[in-house]
Amino acid sequence: MSGLRTLYPPIAPYKSGLLDVGDGHRIYFERSGKPGGKPAVFLHGGPGGGFSPDHRRLFDPAVYDVTLFDQRGCGRSTPHAELDANTTWHLVADIERLRERAGADQWLVFGGSWGSTLGLAYAETHPDRVSALILRGIYTLTKAELDWYYQFGVSEMFPEKWQKFLAPIPETERGDMIAAYRKRLTGTDRAAQLETAKAWSIWEGETITLLPDASVSAPFHEGEYALAFARIENHYFAHAGWLEEGQLLRDAYKLKGIPGTIVHGRYDMPCPARCAFELHAAWPEADFHLIEGAGHAYSERGILDQLIRATDRFRTVQGLAAEFDPRYEP
Repeated sequence: MSGLRTLYPPIAPYKSGLLDVGDGHRIYFERSGKPGGKPAVFLHGGPGGGFSPDHRRLFDPAVYDVTLFDQRGCGRSTPHAELDANTTWHLVADIERLRERAGADQWLVFGGSWGSTLGLAYAETHPDRVSALILRGIYTLTKAELDWYYQFGVSEMFPEKWQKFLAPIPETERGDMIAAYRKRLTGTDRAAQLETAKAWSIWEGETITLLPDASVSAPFHEGEYALAFARIENHYFAHAGWLEEGQLLRDAYKLKGIPGTIVHGRYDMPCPARCAFELHAAWPEADFHLIEGAGHAYSERGILDQLIRATDRFRTVQGLAAEFDPRYEP
């Protein structure tokens, strides 16, 4: 396993703040790396997961000026776990607000898991604003993908964990687990809300790596994190991301001309490898890396290696008419 690339050294942001995006929401953002450098934006997973300090380390700090932000309702954004005015298209608009305020005509877009879904939605809506696109753990949010993870499929791989996921839900409601969880996550019974939030969150946290990894799964057990994660993720999935069935693959032709990289673990449980394969077929300009011996998490060695190689490769890649204005008004 020698020669694998890993994270850049820890780095602190040089600027941070809360941006009022309307509808009562304020999103927490940071910028790190080289002020006025190559612009990039990082889109975290979940939805509802928030970003971590290690995500800053996916980019060469001597080259990139990276914007990271907690999407509506999660992380340090406020109000916490709020579902109103919280949809895919609100987030796409938020990304545009951040780009405009950063003074970037175009930027590199990096998204993993749900971040790949959001990255595709953004790039297909604003292809002229994307200089390059790096996507990991491809999720196109179709009914088949949702059923695979929340109804039948992954349940066969992790039967003991699936039993814990089923436990808060009466047998009579298990025919639609997303709906059953939504009923409790949006209900007024605080105890039931927390119980189901933790069960939903832990199911994901303990099935995203090829081998058990407590450092990855531990945050999913924490009450406040689990509440935002479960409520927001369930909210999005109950509404199919406000996407038409198959929309992201259908509209992948809009990515033509955008350089990109697709990285996916062979044994990714939440996100079937078929979706990554189909995205590459629809977007052949992208490099495609199907990582053997890897699950879903970005931190798995083979996946991380290819992600760092991708950000390094795109250090010198510019989109058409790409410009950057280092002025910034938080």
